[in-house]
Amino acid sequence: MTCSGKMRILSRSLVVICTTSEFFLRLWMLQYWEDRLLRAKALGLNTIQTYVPWNLHEPKPGKFVFEGIADLVSFIKLCQKLDLLVMLRAGPYICGEWDLGGFPAWLLAVKPPLKLRTGDPAYLKLVERWWNVLLPKVFPLLYSNGGPVIMVQIENEYGSYGNDKAYLCDLVTMATGHLGNDIILYTTDGGTRETLEKGTIPLYDVYSAVDFSTGDDPWPIFELQKKFNAPGRSPPLSSEFYTGWLTHWGEKIAKTDAEFTAASLEKILSRNGSAVLYMVHGGTNLGFYNGANTGSDESDYKPDLTSYDYDAPIKESGDIDNPKFKALQRVIKKYSAAPHSITPSNKKRKAYGPIKMQRTMSLFDLMSMTDPVDMITSANPISMESAGQMFGFLVYESSYISKKSGNILKIPKVHDRAQVFVSCLSQDVDEGVLRYIGTTERWNDQPVSIPTTECTSDTSLFILVENMGRVNYGPYIFDEKGILSPVYLDGQVLQGWKMIPIPFHNLNQMPNFSFEMQHTKNRSEPFELTNELGQKEPALFAGEFSINSVEEIKDTYLSFNSWGKGVAFVNKFNIGRYWPSVGPQCNLYVPAPVLKPGKNYVVIFELESPHVDLLLESVYQENFTCGSNESKVNQL
Repeated sequence: MTCSGKMRILSRSLVVICTTSEFFLRLWMLQYWEDRLLRAKALGLNTIQTYVPWNLHEPKPGKFVFEGIADLVSFIKLCQKLDLLVMLRAGPYICGEWDLGGFPAWLLAVKPPLKLRTGDPAYLKLVERWWNVLLPKVFPLLYSNGGPVIMVQIENEYGSYGNDKAYLCDLVTMATGHLGNDIILYTTDGGTRETLEKGTIPLYDVYSAVDFSTGDDPWPIFELQKKFNAPGRSPPLSSEFYTGWLTHWGEKIAKTDAEFTAASLEKILSRNGSAVLYMVHGGTNLGFYNGANTGSDESDYKPDLTSYDYDAPIKESGDIDNPKFKALQRVIKKYSAAPHSITPSNKKRKAYGPIKMQRTMSLFDLMSMTDPVDMITSANPISMESAGQMFGFLVYESSYISKKSGNILKIPKVHDRAQVFVSCLSQDVDEGVLRYIGTTERWNDQPVSIPTTECTSDTSLFILVENMGRVNYGPYIFDEKGILSPVYLDGQVLQGWKMIPIPFHNLNQMPNFSFEMQHTKNRSEPFELTNELGQKEPALFAGEFSINSVEEIKDTYLSFNSWGKGVAFVNKFNIGRYWPSVGPQCNLYVPAPVLKPGKNYVVIFELESPHVDLLLESVYQENFTCGSNESKVNQL
C-alpha cells in the first residue's frame, strides 16, 4: 500500500540536526519560554522538537484554544527569533506522559464508542476537523515558507500499538492536503524490526526515525532504520534519546548517571548521527494533565508525579548548574556547528516561610454549591466523561437501608480512587456531616465494610472518585474515569444514583468560586483534628503569604510534608497534585510568574489527613525523599 501524494524526503544535505528537545508541552509560563529556550541553546542545541496536545487546544468539542499557554504559533515564532529550527509532533496521538496521550477526553464519551488510532471513519472525521484548524496555522511557519518548522511527525510510536497502514496513510493525506508536498513528514518507532514494520509508511512517503534505550549500541539500530527509508535518504536519527526517565507515585525518583548519558550521546554524534534529547527540560505536570502507565493489566495503574523533572539537564526550575548539563554540553560542543550562547546562571529562588492554613469548606459545602443543572441522575453510575466532566473529582450519591450487622460495599471497577462516606441527611442533627468509611482503589479494589448507622430513614451514601490522570501509552489508553461498573451492596446491585461534579477545572479554565480567604464560606462549627474516622472528610484549606515588592518575587516550592493527599492552587493557578505519604515528591514547584506583590493566596483540596498544625511551608528547593524507601524505579 502507498499513501497518496509525494513529498520531499529527508536527505543528509537538507539540514544537519545536532540535538533537539521536547518543549512547550509543560513549559506553562509564557514568561519562561525564552528563558528555557536560551538554556537549551546554551547546551548547544540547534533545533527544538515540540508536541501539540490536542486536548489542550480543543478542551470541548468544537471549542478551539490557541491563546495564552496554548499559543503554539507564538512559541514557534519565538524559536525562530532565537535561531532554533522546529520539529513539530502534530499527533493526533502524542503519548508524552500526557493525559490520554493528548487525546481530548471527550472522545471517550462519543457514542457509539470511537476506535482511536484506527481508520474508524468517525474518529478520522474528528481528527480531520482538528487538523483543519491546526495545520493551516502551521503552514506559514514551514521552512519552505520562511519559517522554522523543518519536519512534522505523524502519530507516535504507532508500531508499539497497531498495524493499520491505511490509518497512517489517511493521516499523511490529511497532512499533505494542508502542508503541501514540500515538507518532511516523519514517524518515530522503537528500534526493532517488528515495531518499524508496523509503524512505518512506505519508503518514498515518510521518513522513519527510531528511538531506543540509552546505552544501547545505536549503529546496528541505525542500519535497521535504513531498511525502512528510501535508499541514501536515511540519516541516522534517534528521535527520543533519553537523558533520564519518568517517575510514578510510589517509586524512587529516577536518576541516570551524567557521564554515562553523555558517553551514549557521543556514540551517536561522533559518526554524524543526530539525536533528540528527551528530555532536555521536562517541566511540570501542572493542573490535571499528567499521564499514567499500566503494567500487566489495566488495574496495575501507575500515575505520574506532578514533577516532570525527568533528571533532565535543565531541571524543573530551570537550573543548569549540574553534572548532566555540563557533560552533555561538553559532548555537543565537540560535534555541533551551532553557535553557543553564553550559559545563563541559575534562576534565583526564595523561601517565603510558613503559611498558616484554615479550613474553609467541607466536601459537603462544595457539593451544596454545585448548580443542580450540572447534576445528573441515572439508575447506575456513569463515567466522568459521560457526565461531561473531563478532570478533577466526581461525587456519586445514592441511598440504602442500613443493616444492624452492617453492610458490604463492592465497586468492581473504579478509575481511579474512591473514598466512601455515609450520612443521615434526613436528620437535622447530622445535616452536612459525612462519616468516612473507607477507600477503594483501582489497584486494590477491596470491599468496604460499612458499619451500621442509626439513621431514622435510608442512609445516604457518597463516593468521591478522583481522576488521577489517564493512561497515555499501551493497550489500555481507553481510560475512562469514575465508577465504570455497577456498585454492589451486600451482593446486590445498588441503583438510583446522582452524579455531582467537583471539577476544579484545568489550567485554561478558572474555578467558579473565589479562593480569597475573606470570601470563602466558613463552617459555623469549629474544626478540630482528631483521629476519628469521621474527621477524614475532604475539605478546602486556605492560607496566604505576602511579598513586599516585585523584586522579591522568585520561584519557590510548597512543602506538603505531613499532609495527606490532594491538589493545590496558588492565586487560582493549579500547581498540581501532592501525595507525600506515597512519595517520592514532597514539594510542588511554584514558578515566579504565578506570584504577585502583596497577598498571595494558597488553597488546597485535602482528601485525607491535614497537617496537625495546619501549616504549609514555602521552601527553597525540591525534595524527592517522601514515601517508602523500598520503592523501585519503574522501567517501561
